[in-house]
Amino acid sequence: MGTQRVLVVGLGNMGLSHAQAYDRIEGFDVVGLCTRNIEGMALPSSLHKAQRFTHFEEALTSLRPDVVSINTWSDTHADYAVKAMEAGAHVFVEKPLADNVADAERVVATALRTNRKLVIGYILRHHPSWIKFIEIAKTLGSPHVFRMNLNQQSSGPAWEAHKRLLQSLSPIVDCGVHYVDVMCQITRANPIQVHAVGTRLTDDMPPGMYNYGHLHVSFDDGSVGWYEAGWGPMMSETAYFVKDVIGPKGSVSIVMAETAGDIRSDDINAHTKTNRILLHHADLTPDGTFARRDEHIDTADEPDHDALCEREQRFLLRAINENLDLTDHMNDAVRSLRIVLAADEAVRTGRVVAL
Repeated sequence: MGTQRVLVVGLGNMGLSHAQAYDRIEGFDVVGLCTRNIEGMALPSSLHKAQRFTHFEEALTSLRPDVVSINTWSDTHADYAVKAMEAGAHVFVEKPLADNVADAERVVATALRTNRKLVIGYILRHHPSWIKFIEIAKTLGSPHVFRMNLNQQSSGPAWEAHKRLLQSLSPIVDCGVHYVDVMCQITRANPIQVHAVGTRLTDDMPPGMYNYGHLHVSFDDGSVGWYEAGWGPMMSETAYFVKDVIGPKGSVSIVMAETAGDIRSDDINAHTKTNRILLHHADLTPDGTFARRDEHIDTADEPDHDALCEREQRFLLRAINENLDLTDHMNDAVRSLRIVLAADEAVRTGRVVAL
């Protein structure tokens, strides 16, 4: 197969990580970089050969790339993805796929109509420890209980980045799609209703936005789950990382071991870091004591954030070269988005939202 010429749009933390991943992978060639104020950016020397643009449409028309990587603010994802695919490009788009369900469905419909590959940035789907965690959770029987959070105590540049995100997305939408997607991969049942609460812990964001939220989701197999997320300098570092799944046969947890004590909640590696998986068996002996000891599965030797970005892009290249069917991948992205947006609606209306 020929080399895929890539236009990377958006050069924040994620966009720059993806741009460097393409540069490391044989089969990709970064031919264009597009972001506001790009002329003032200090870019890695490996990316200096790429043409620079400040406007997406100009870059798309000028370069006619084979792949467009979209890492911009979420309210541009849908329009950029549709324009790229209609121009003949395959698309990688960071999560969330869109900021509303109708636009997400429009993007998926465009991918199917144009026969272009569409990969959404669900980074945990490429993480070996999370893949193992999901495999184990599926063996615990049904229904499941999902307990997950990712609270981030942020200051300085990290809080500035969170405030930019809060211009358009709450934490339970922006981060929640990852963990709701994990729930959906495990149960494969249909979500039926969502309830959520949220509050403003600072006025340093637009009116009507909130920087702490907590959602509850129910599935038609009896499974239930909650997800909690908060951003800002006021957030607690205590219990900021909870990842548990419980079933009739026991439970499985991702544990931040003692060796991870120097990882703070605003460290991007804390989003994916596992250290170890704890598997608990519910089997009892005739005298009522536990029949099996807990199992500790070491996952300390795992990829960092940049290596995970590279795994995502290798999956995109494989999808293009091997013509993989991405229908389930795309539909799953719409489903998780539907749940977190229902949670956002529930926060704002105070009502349970039926799906």
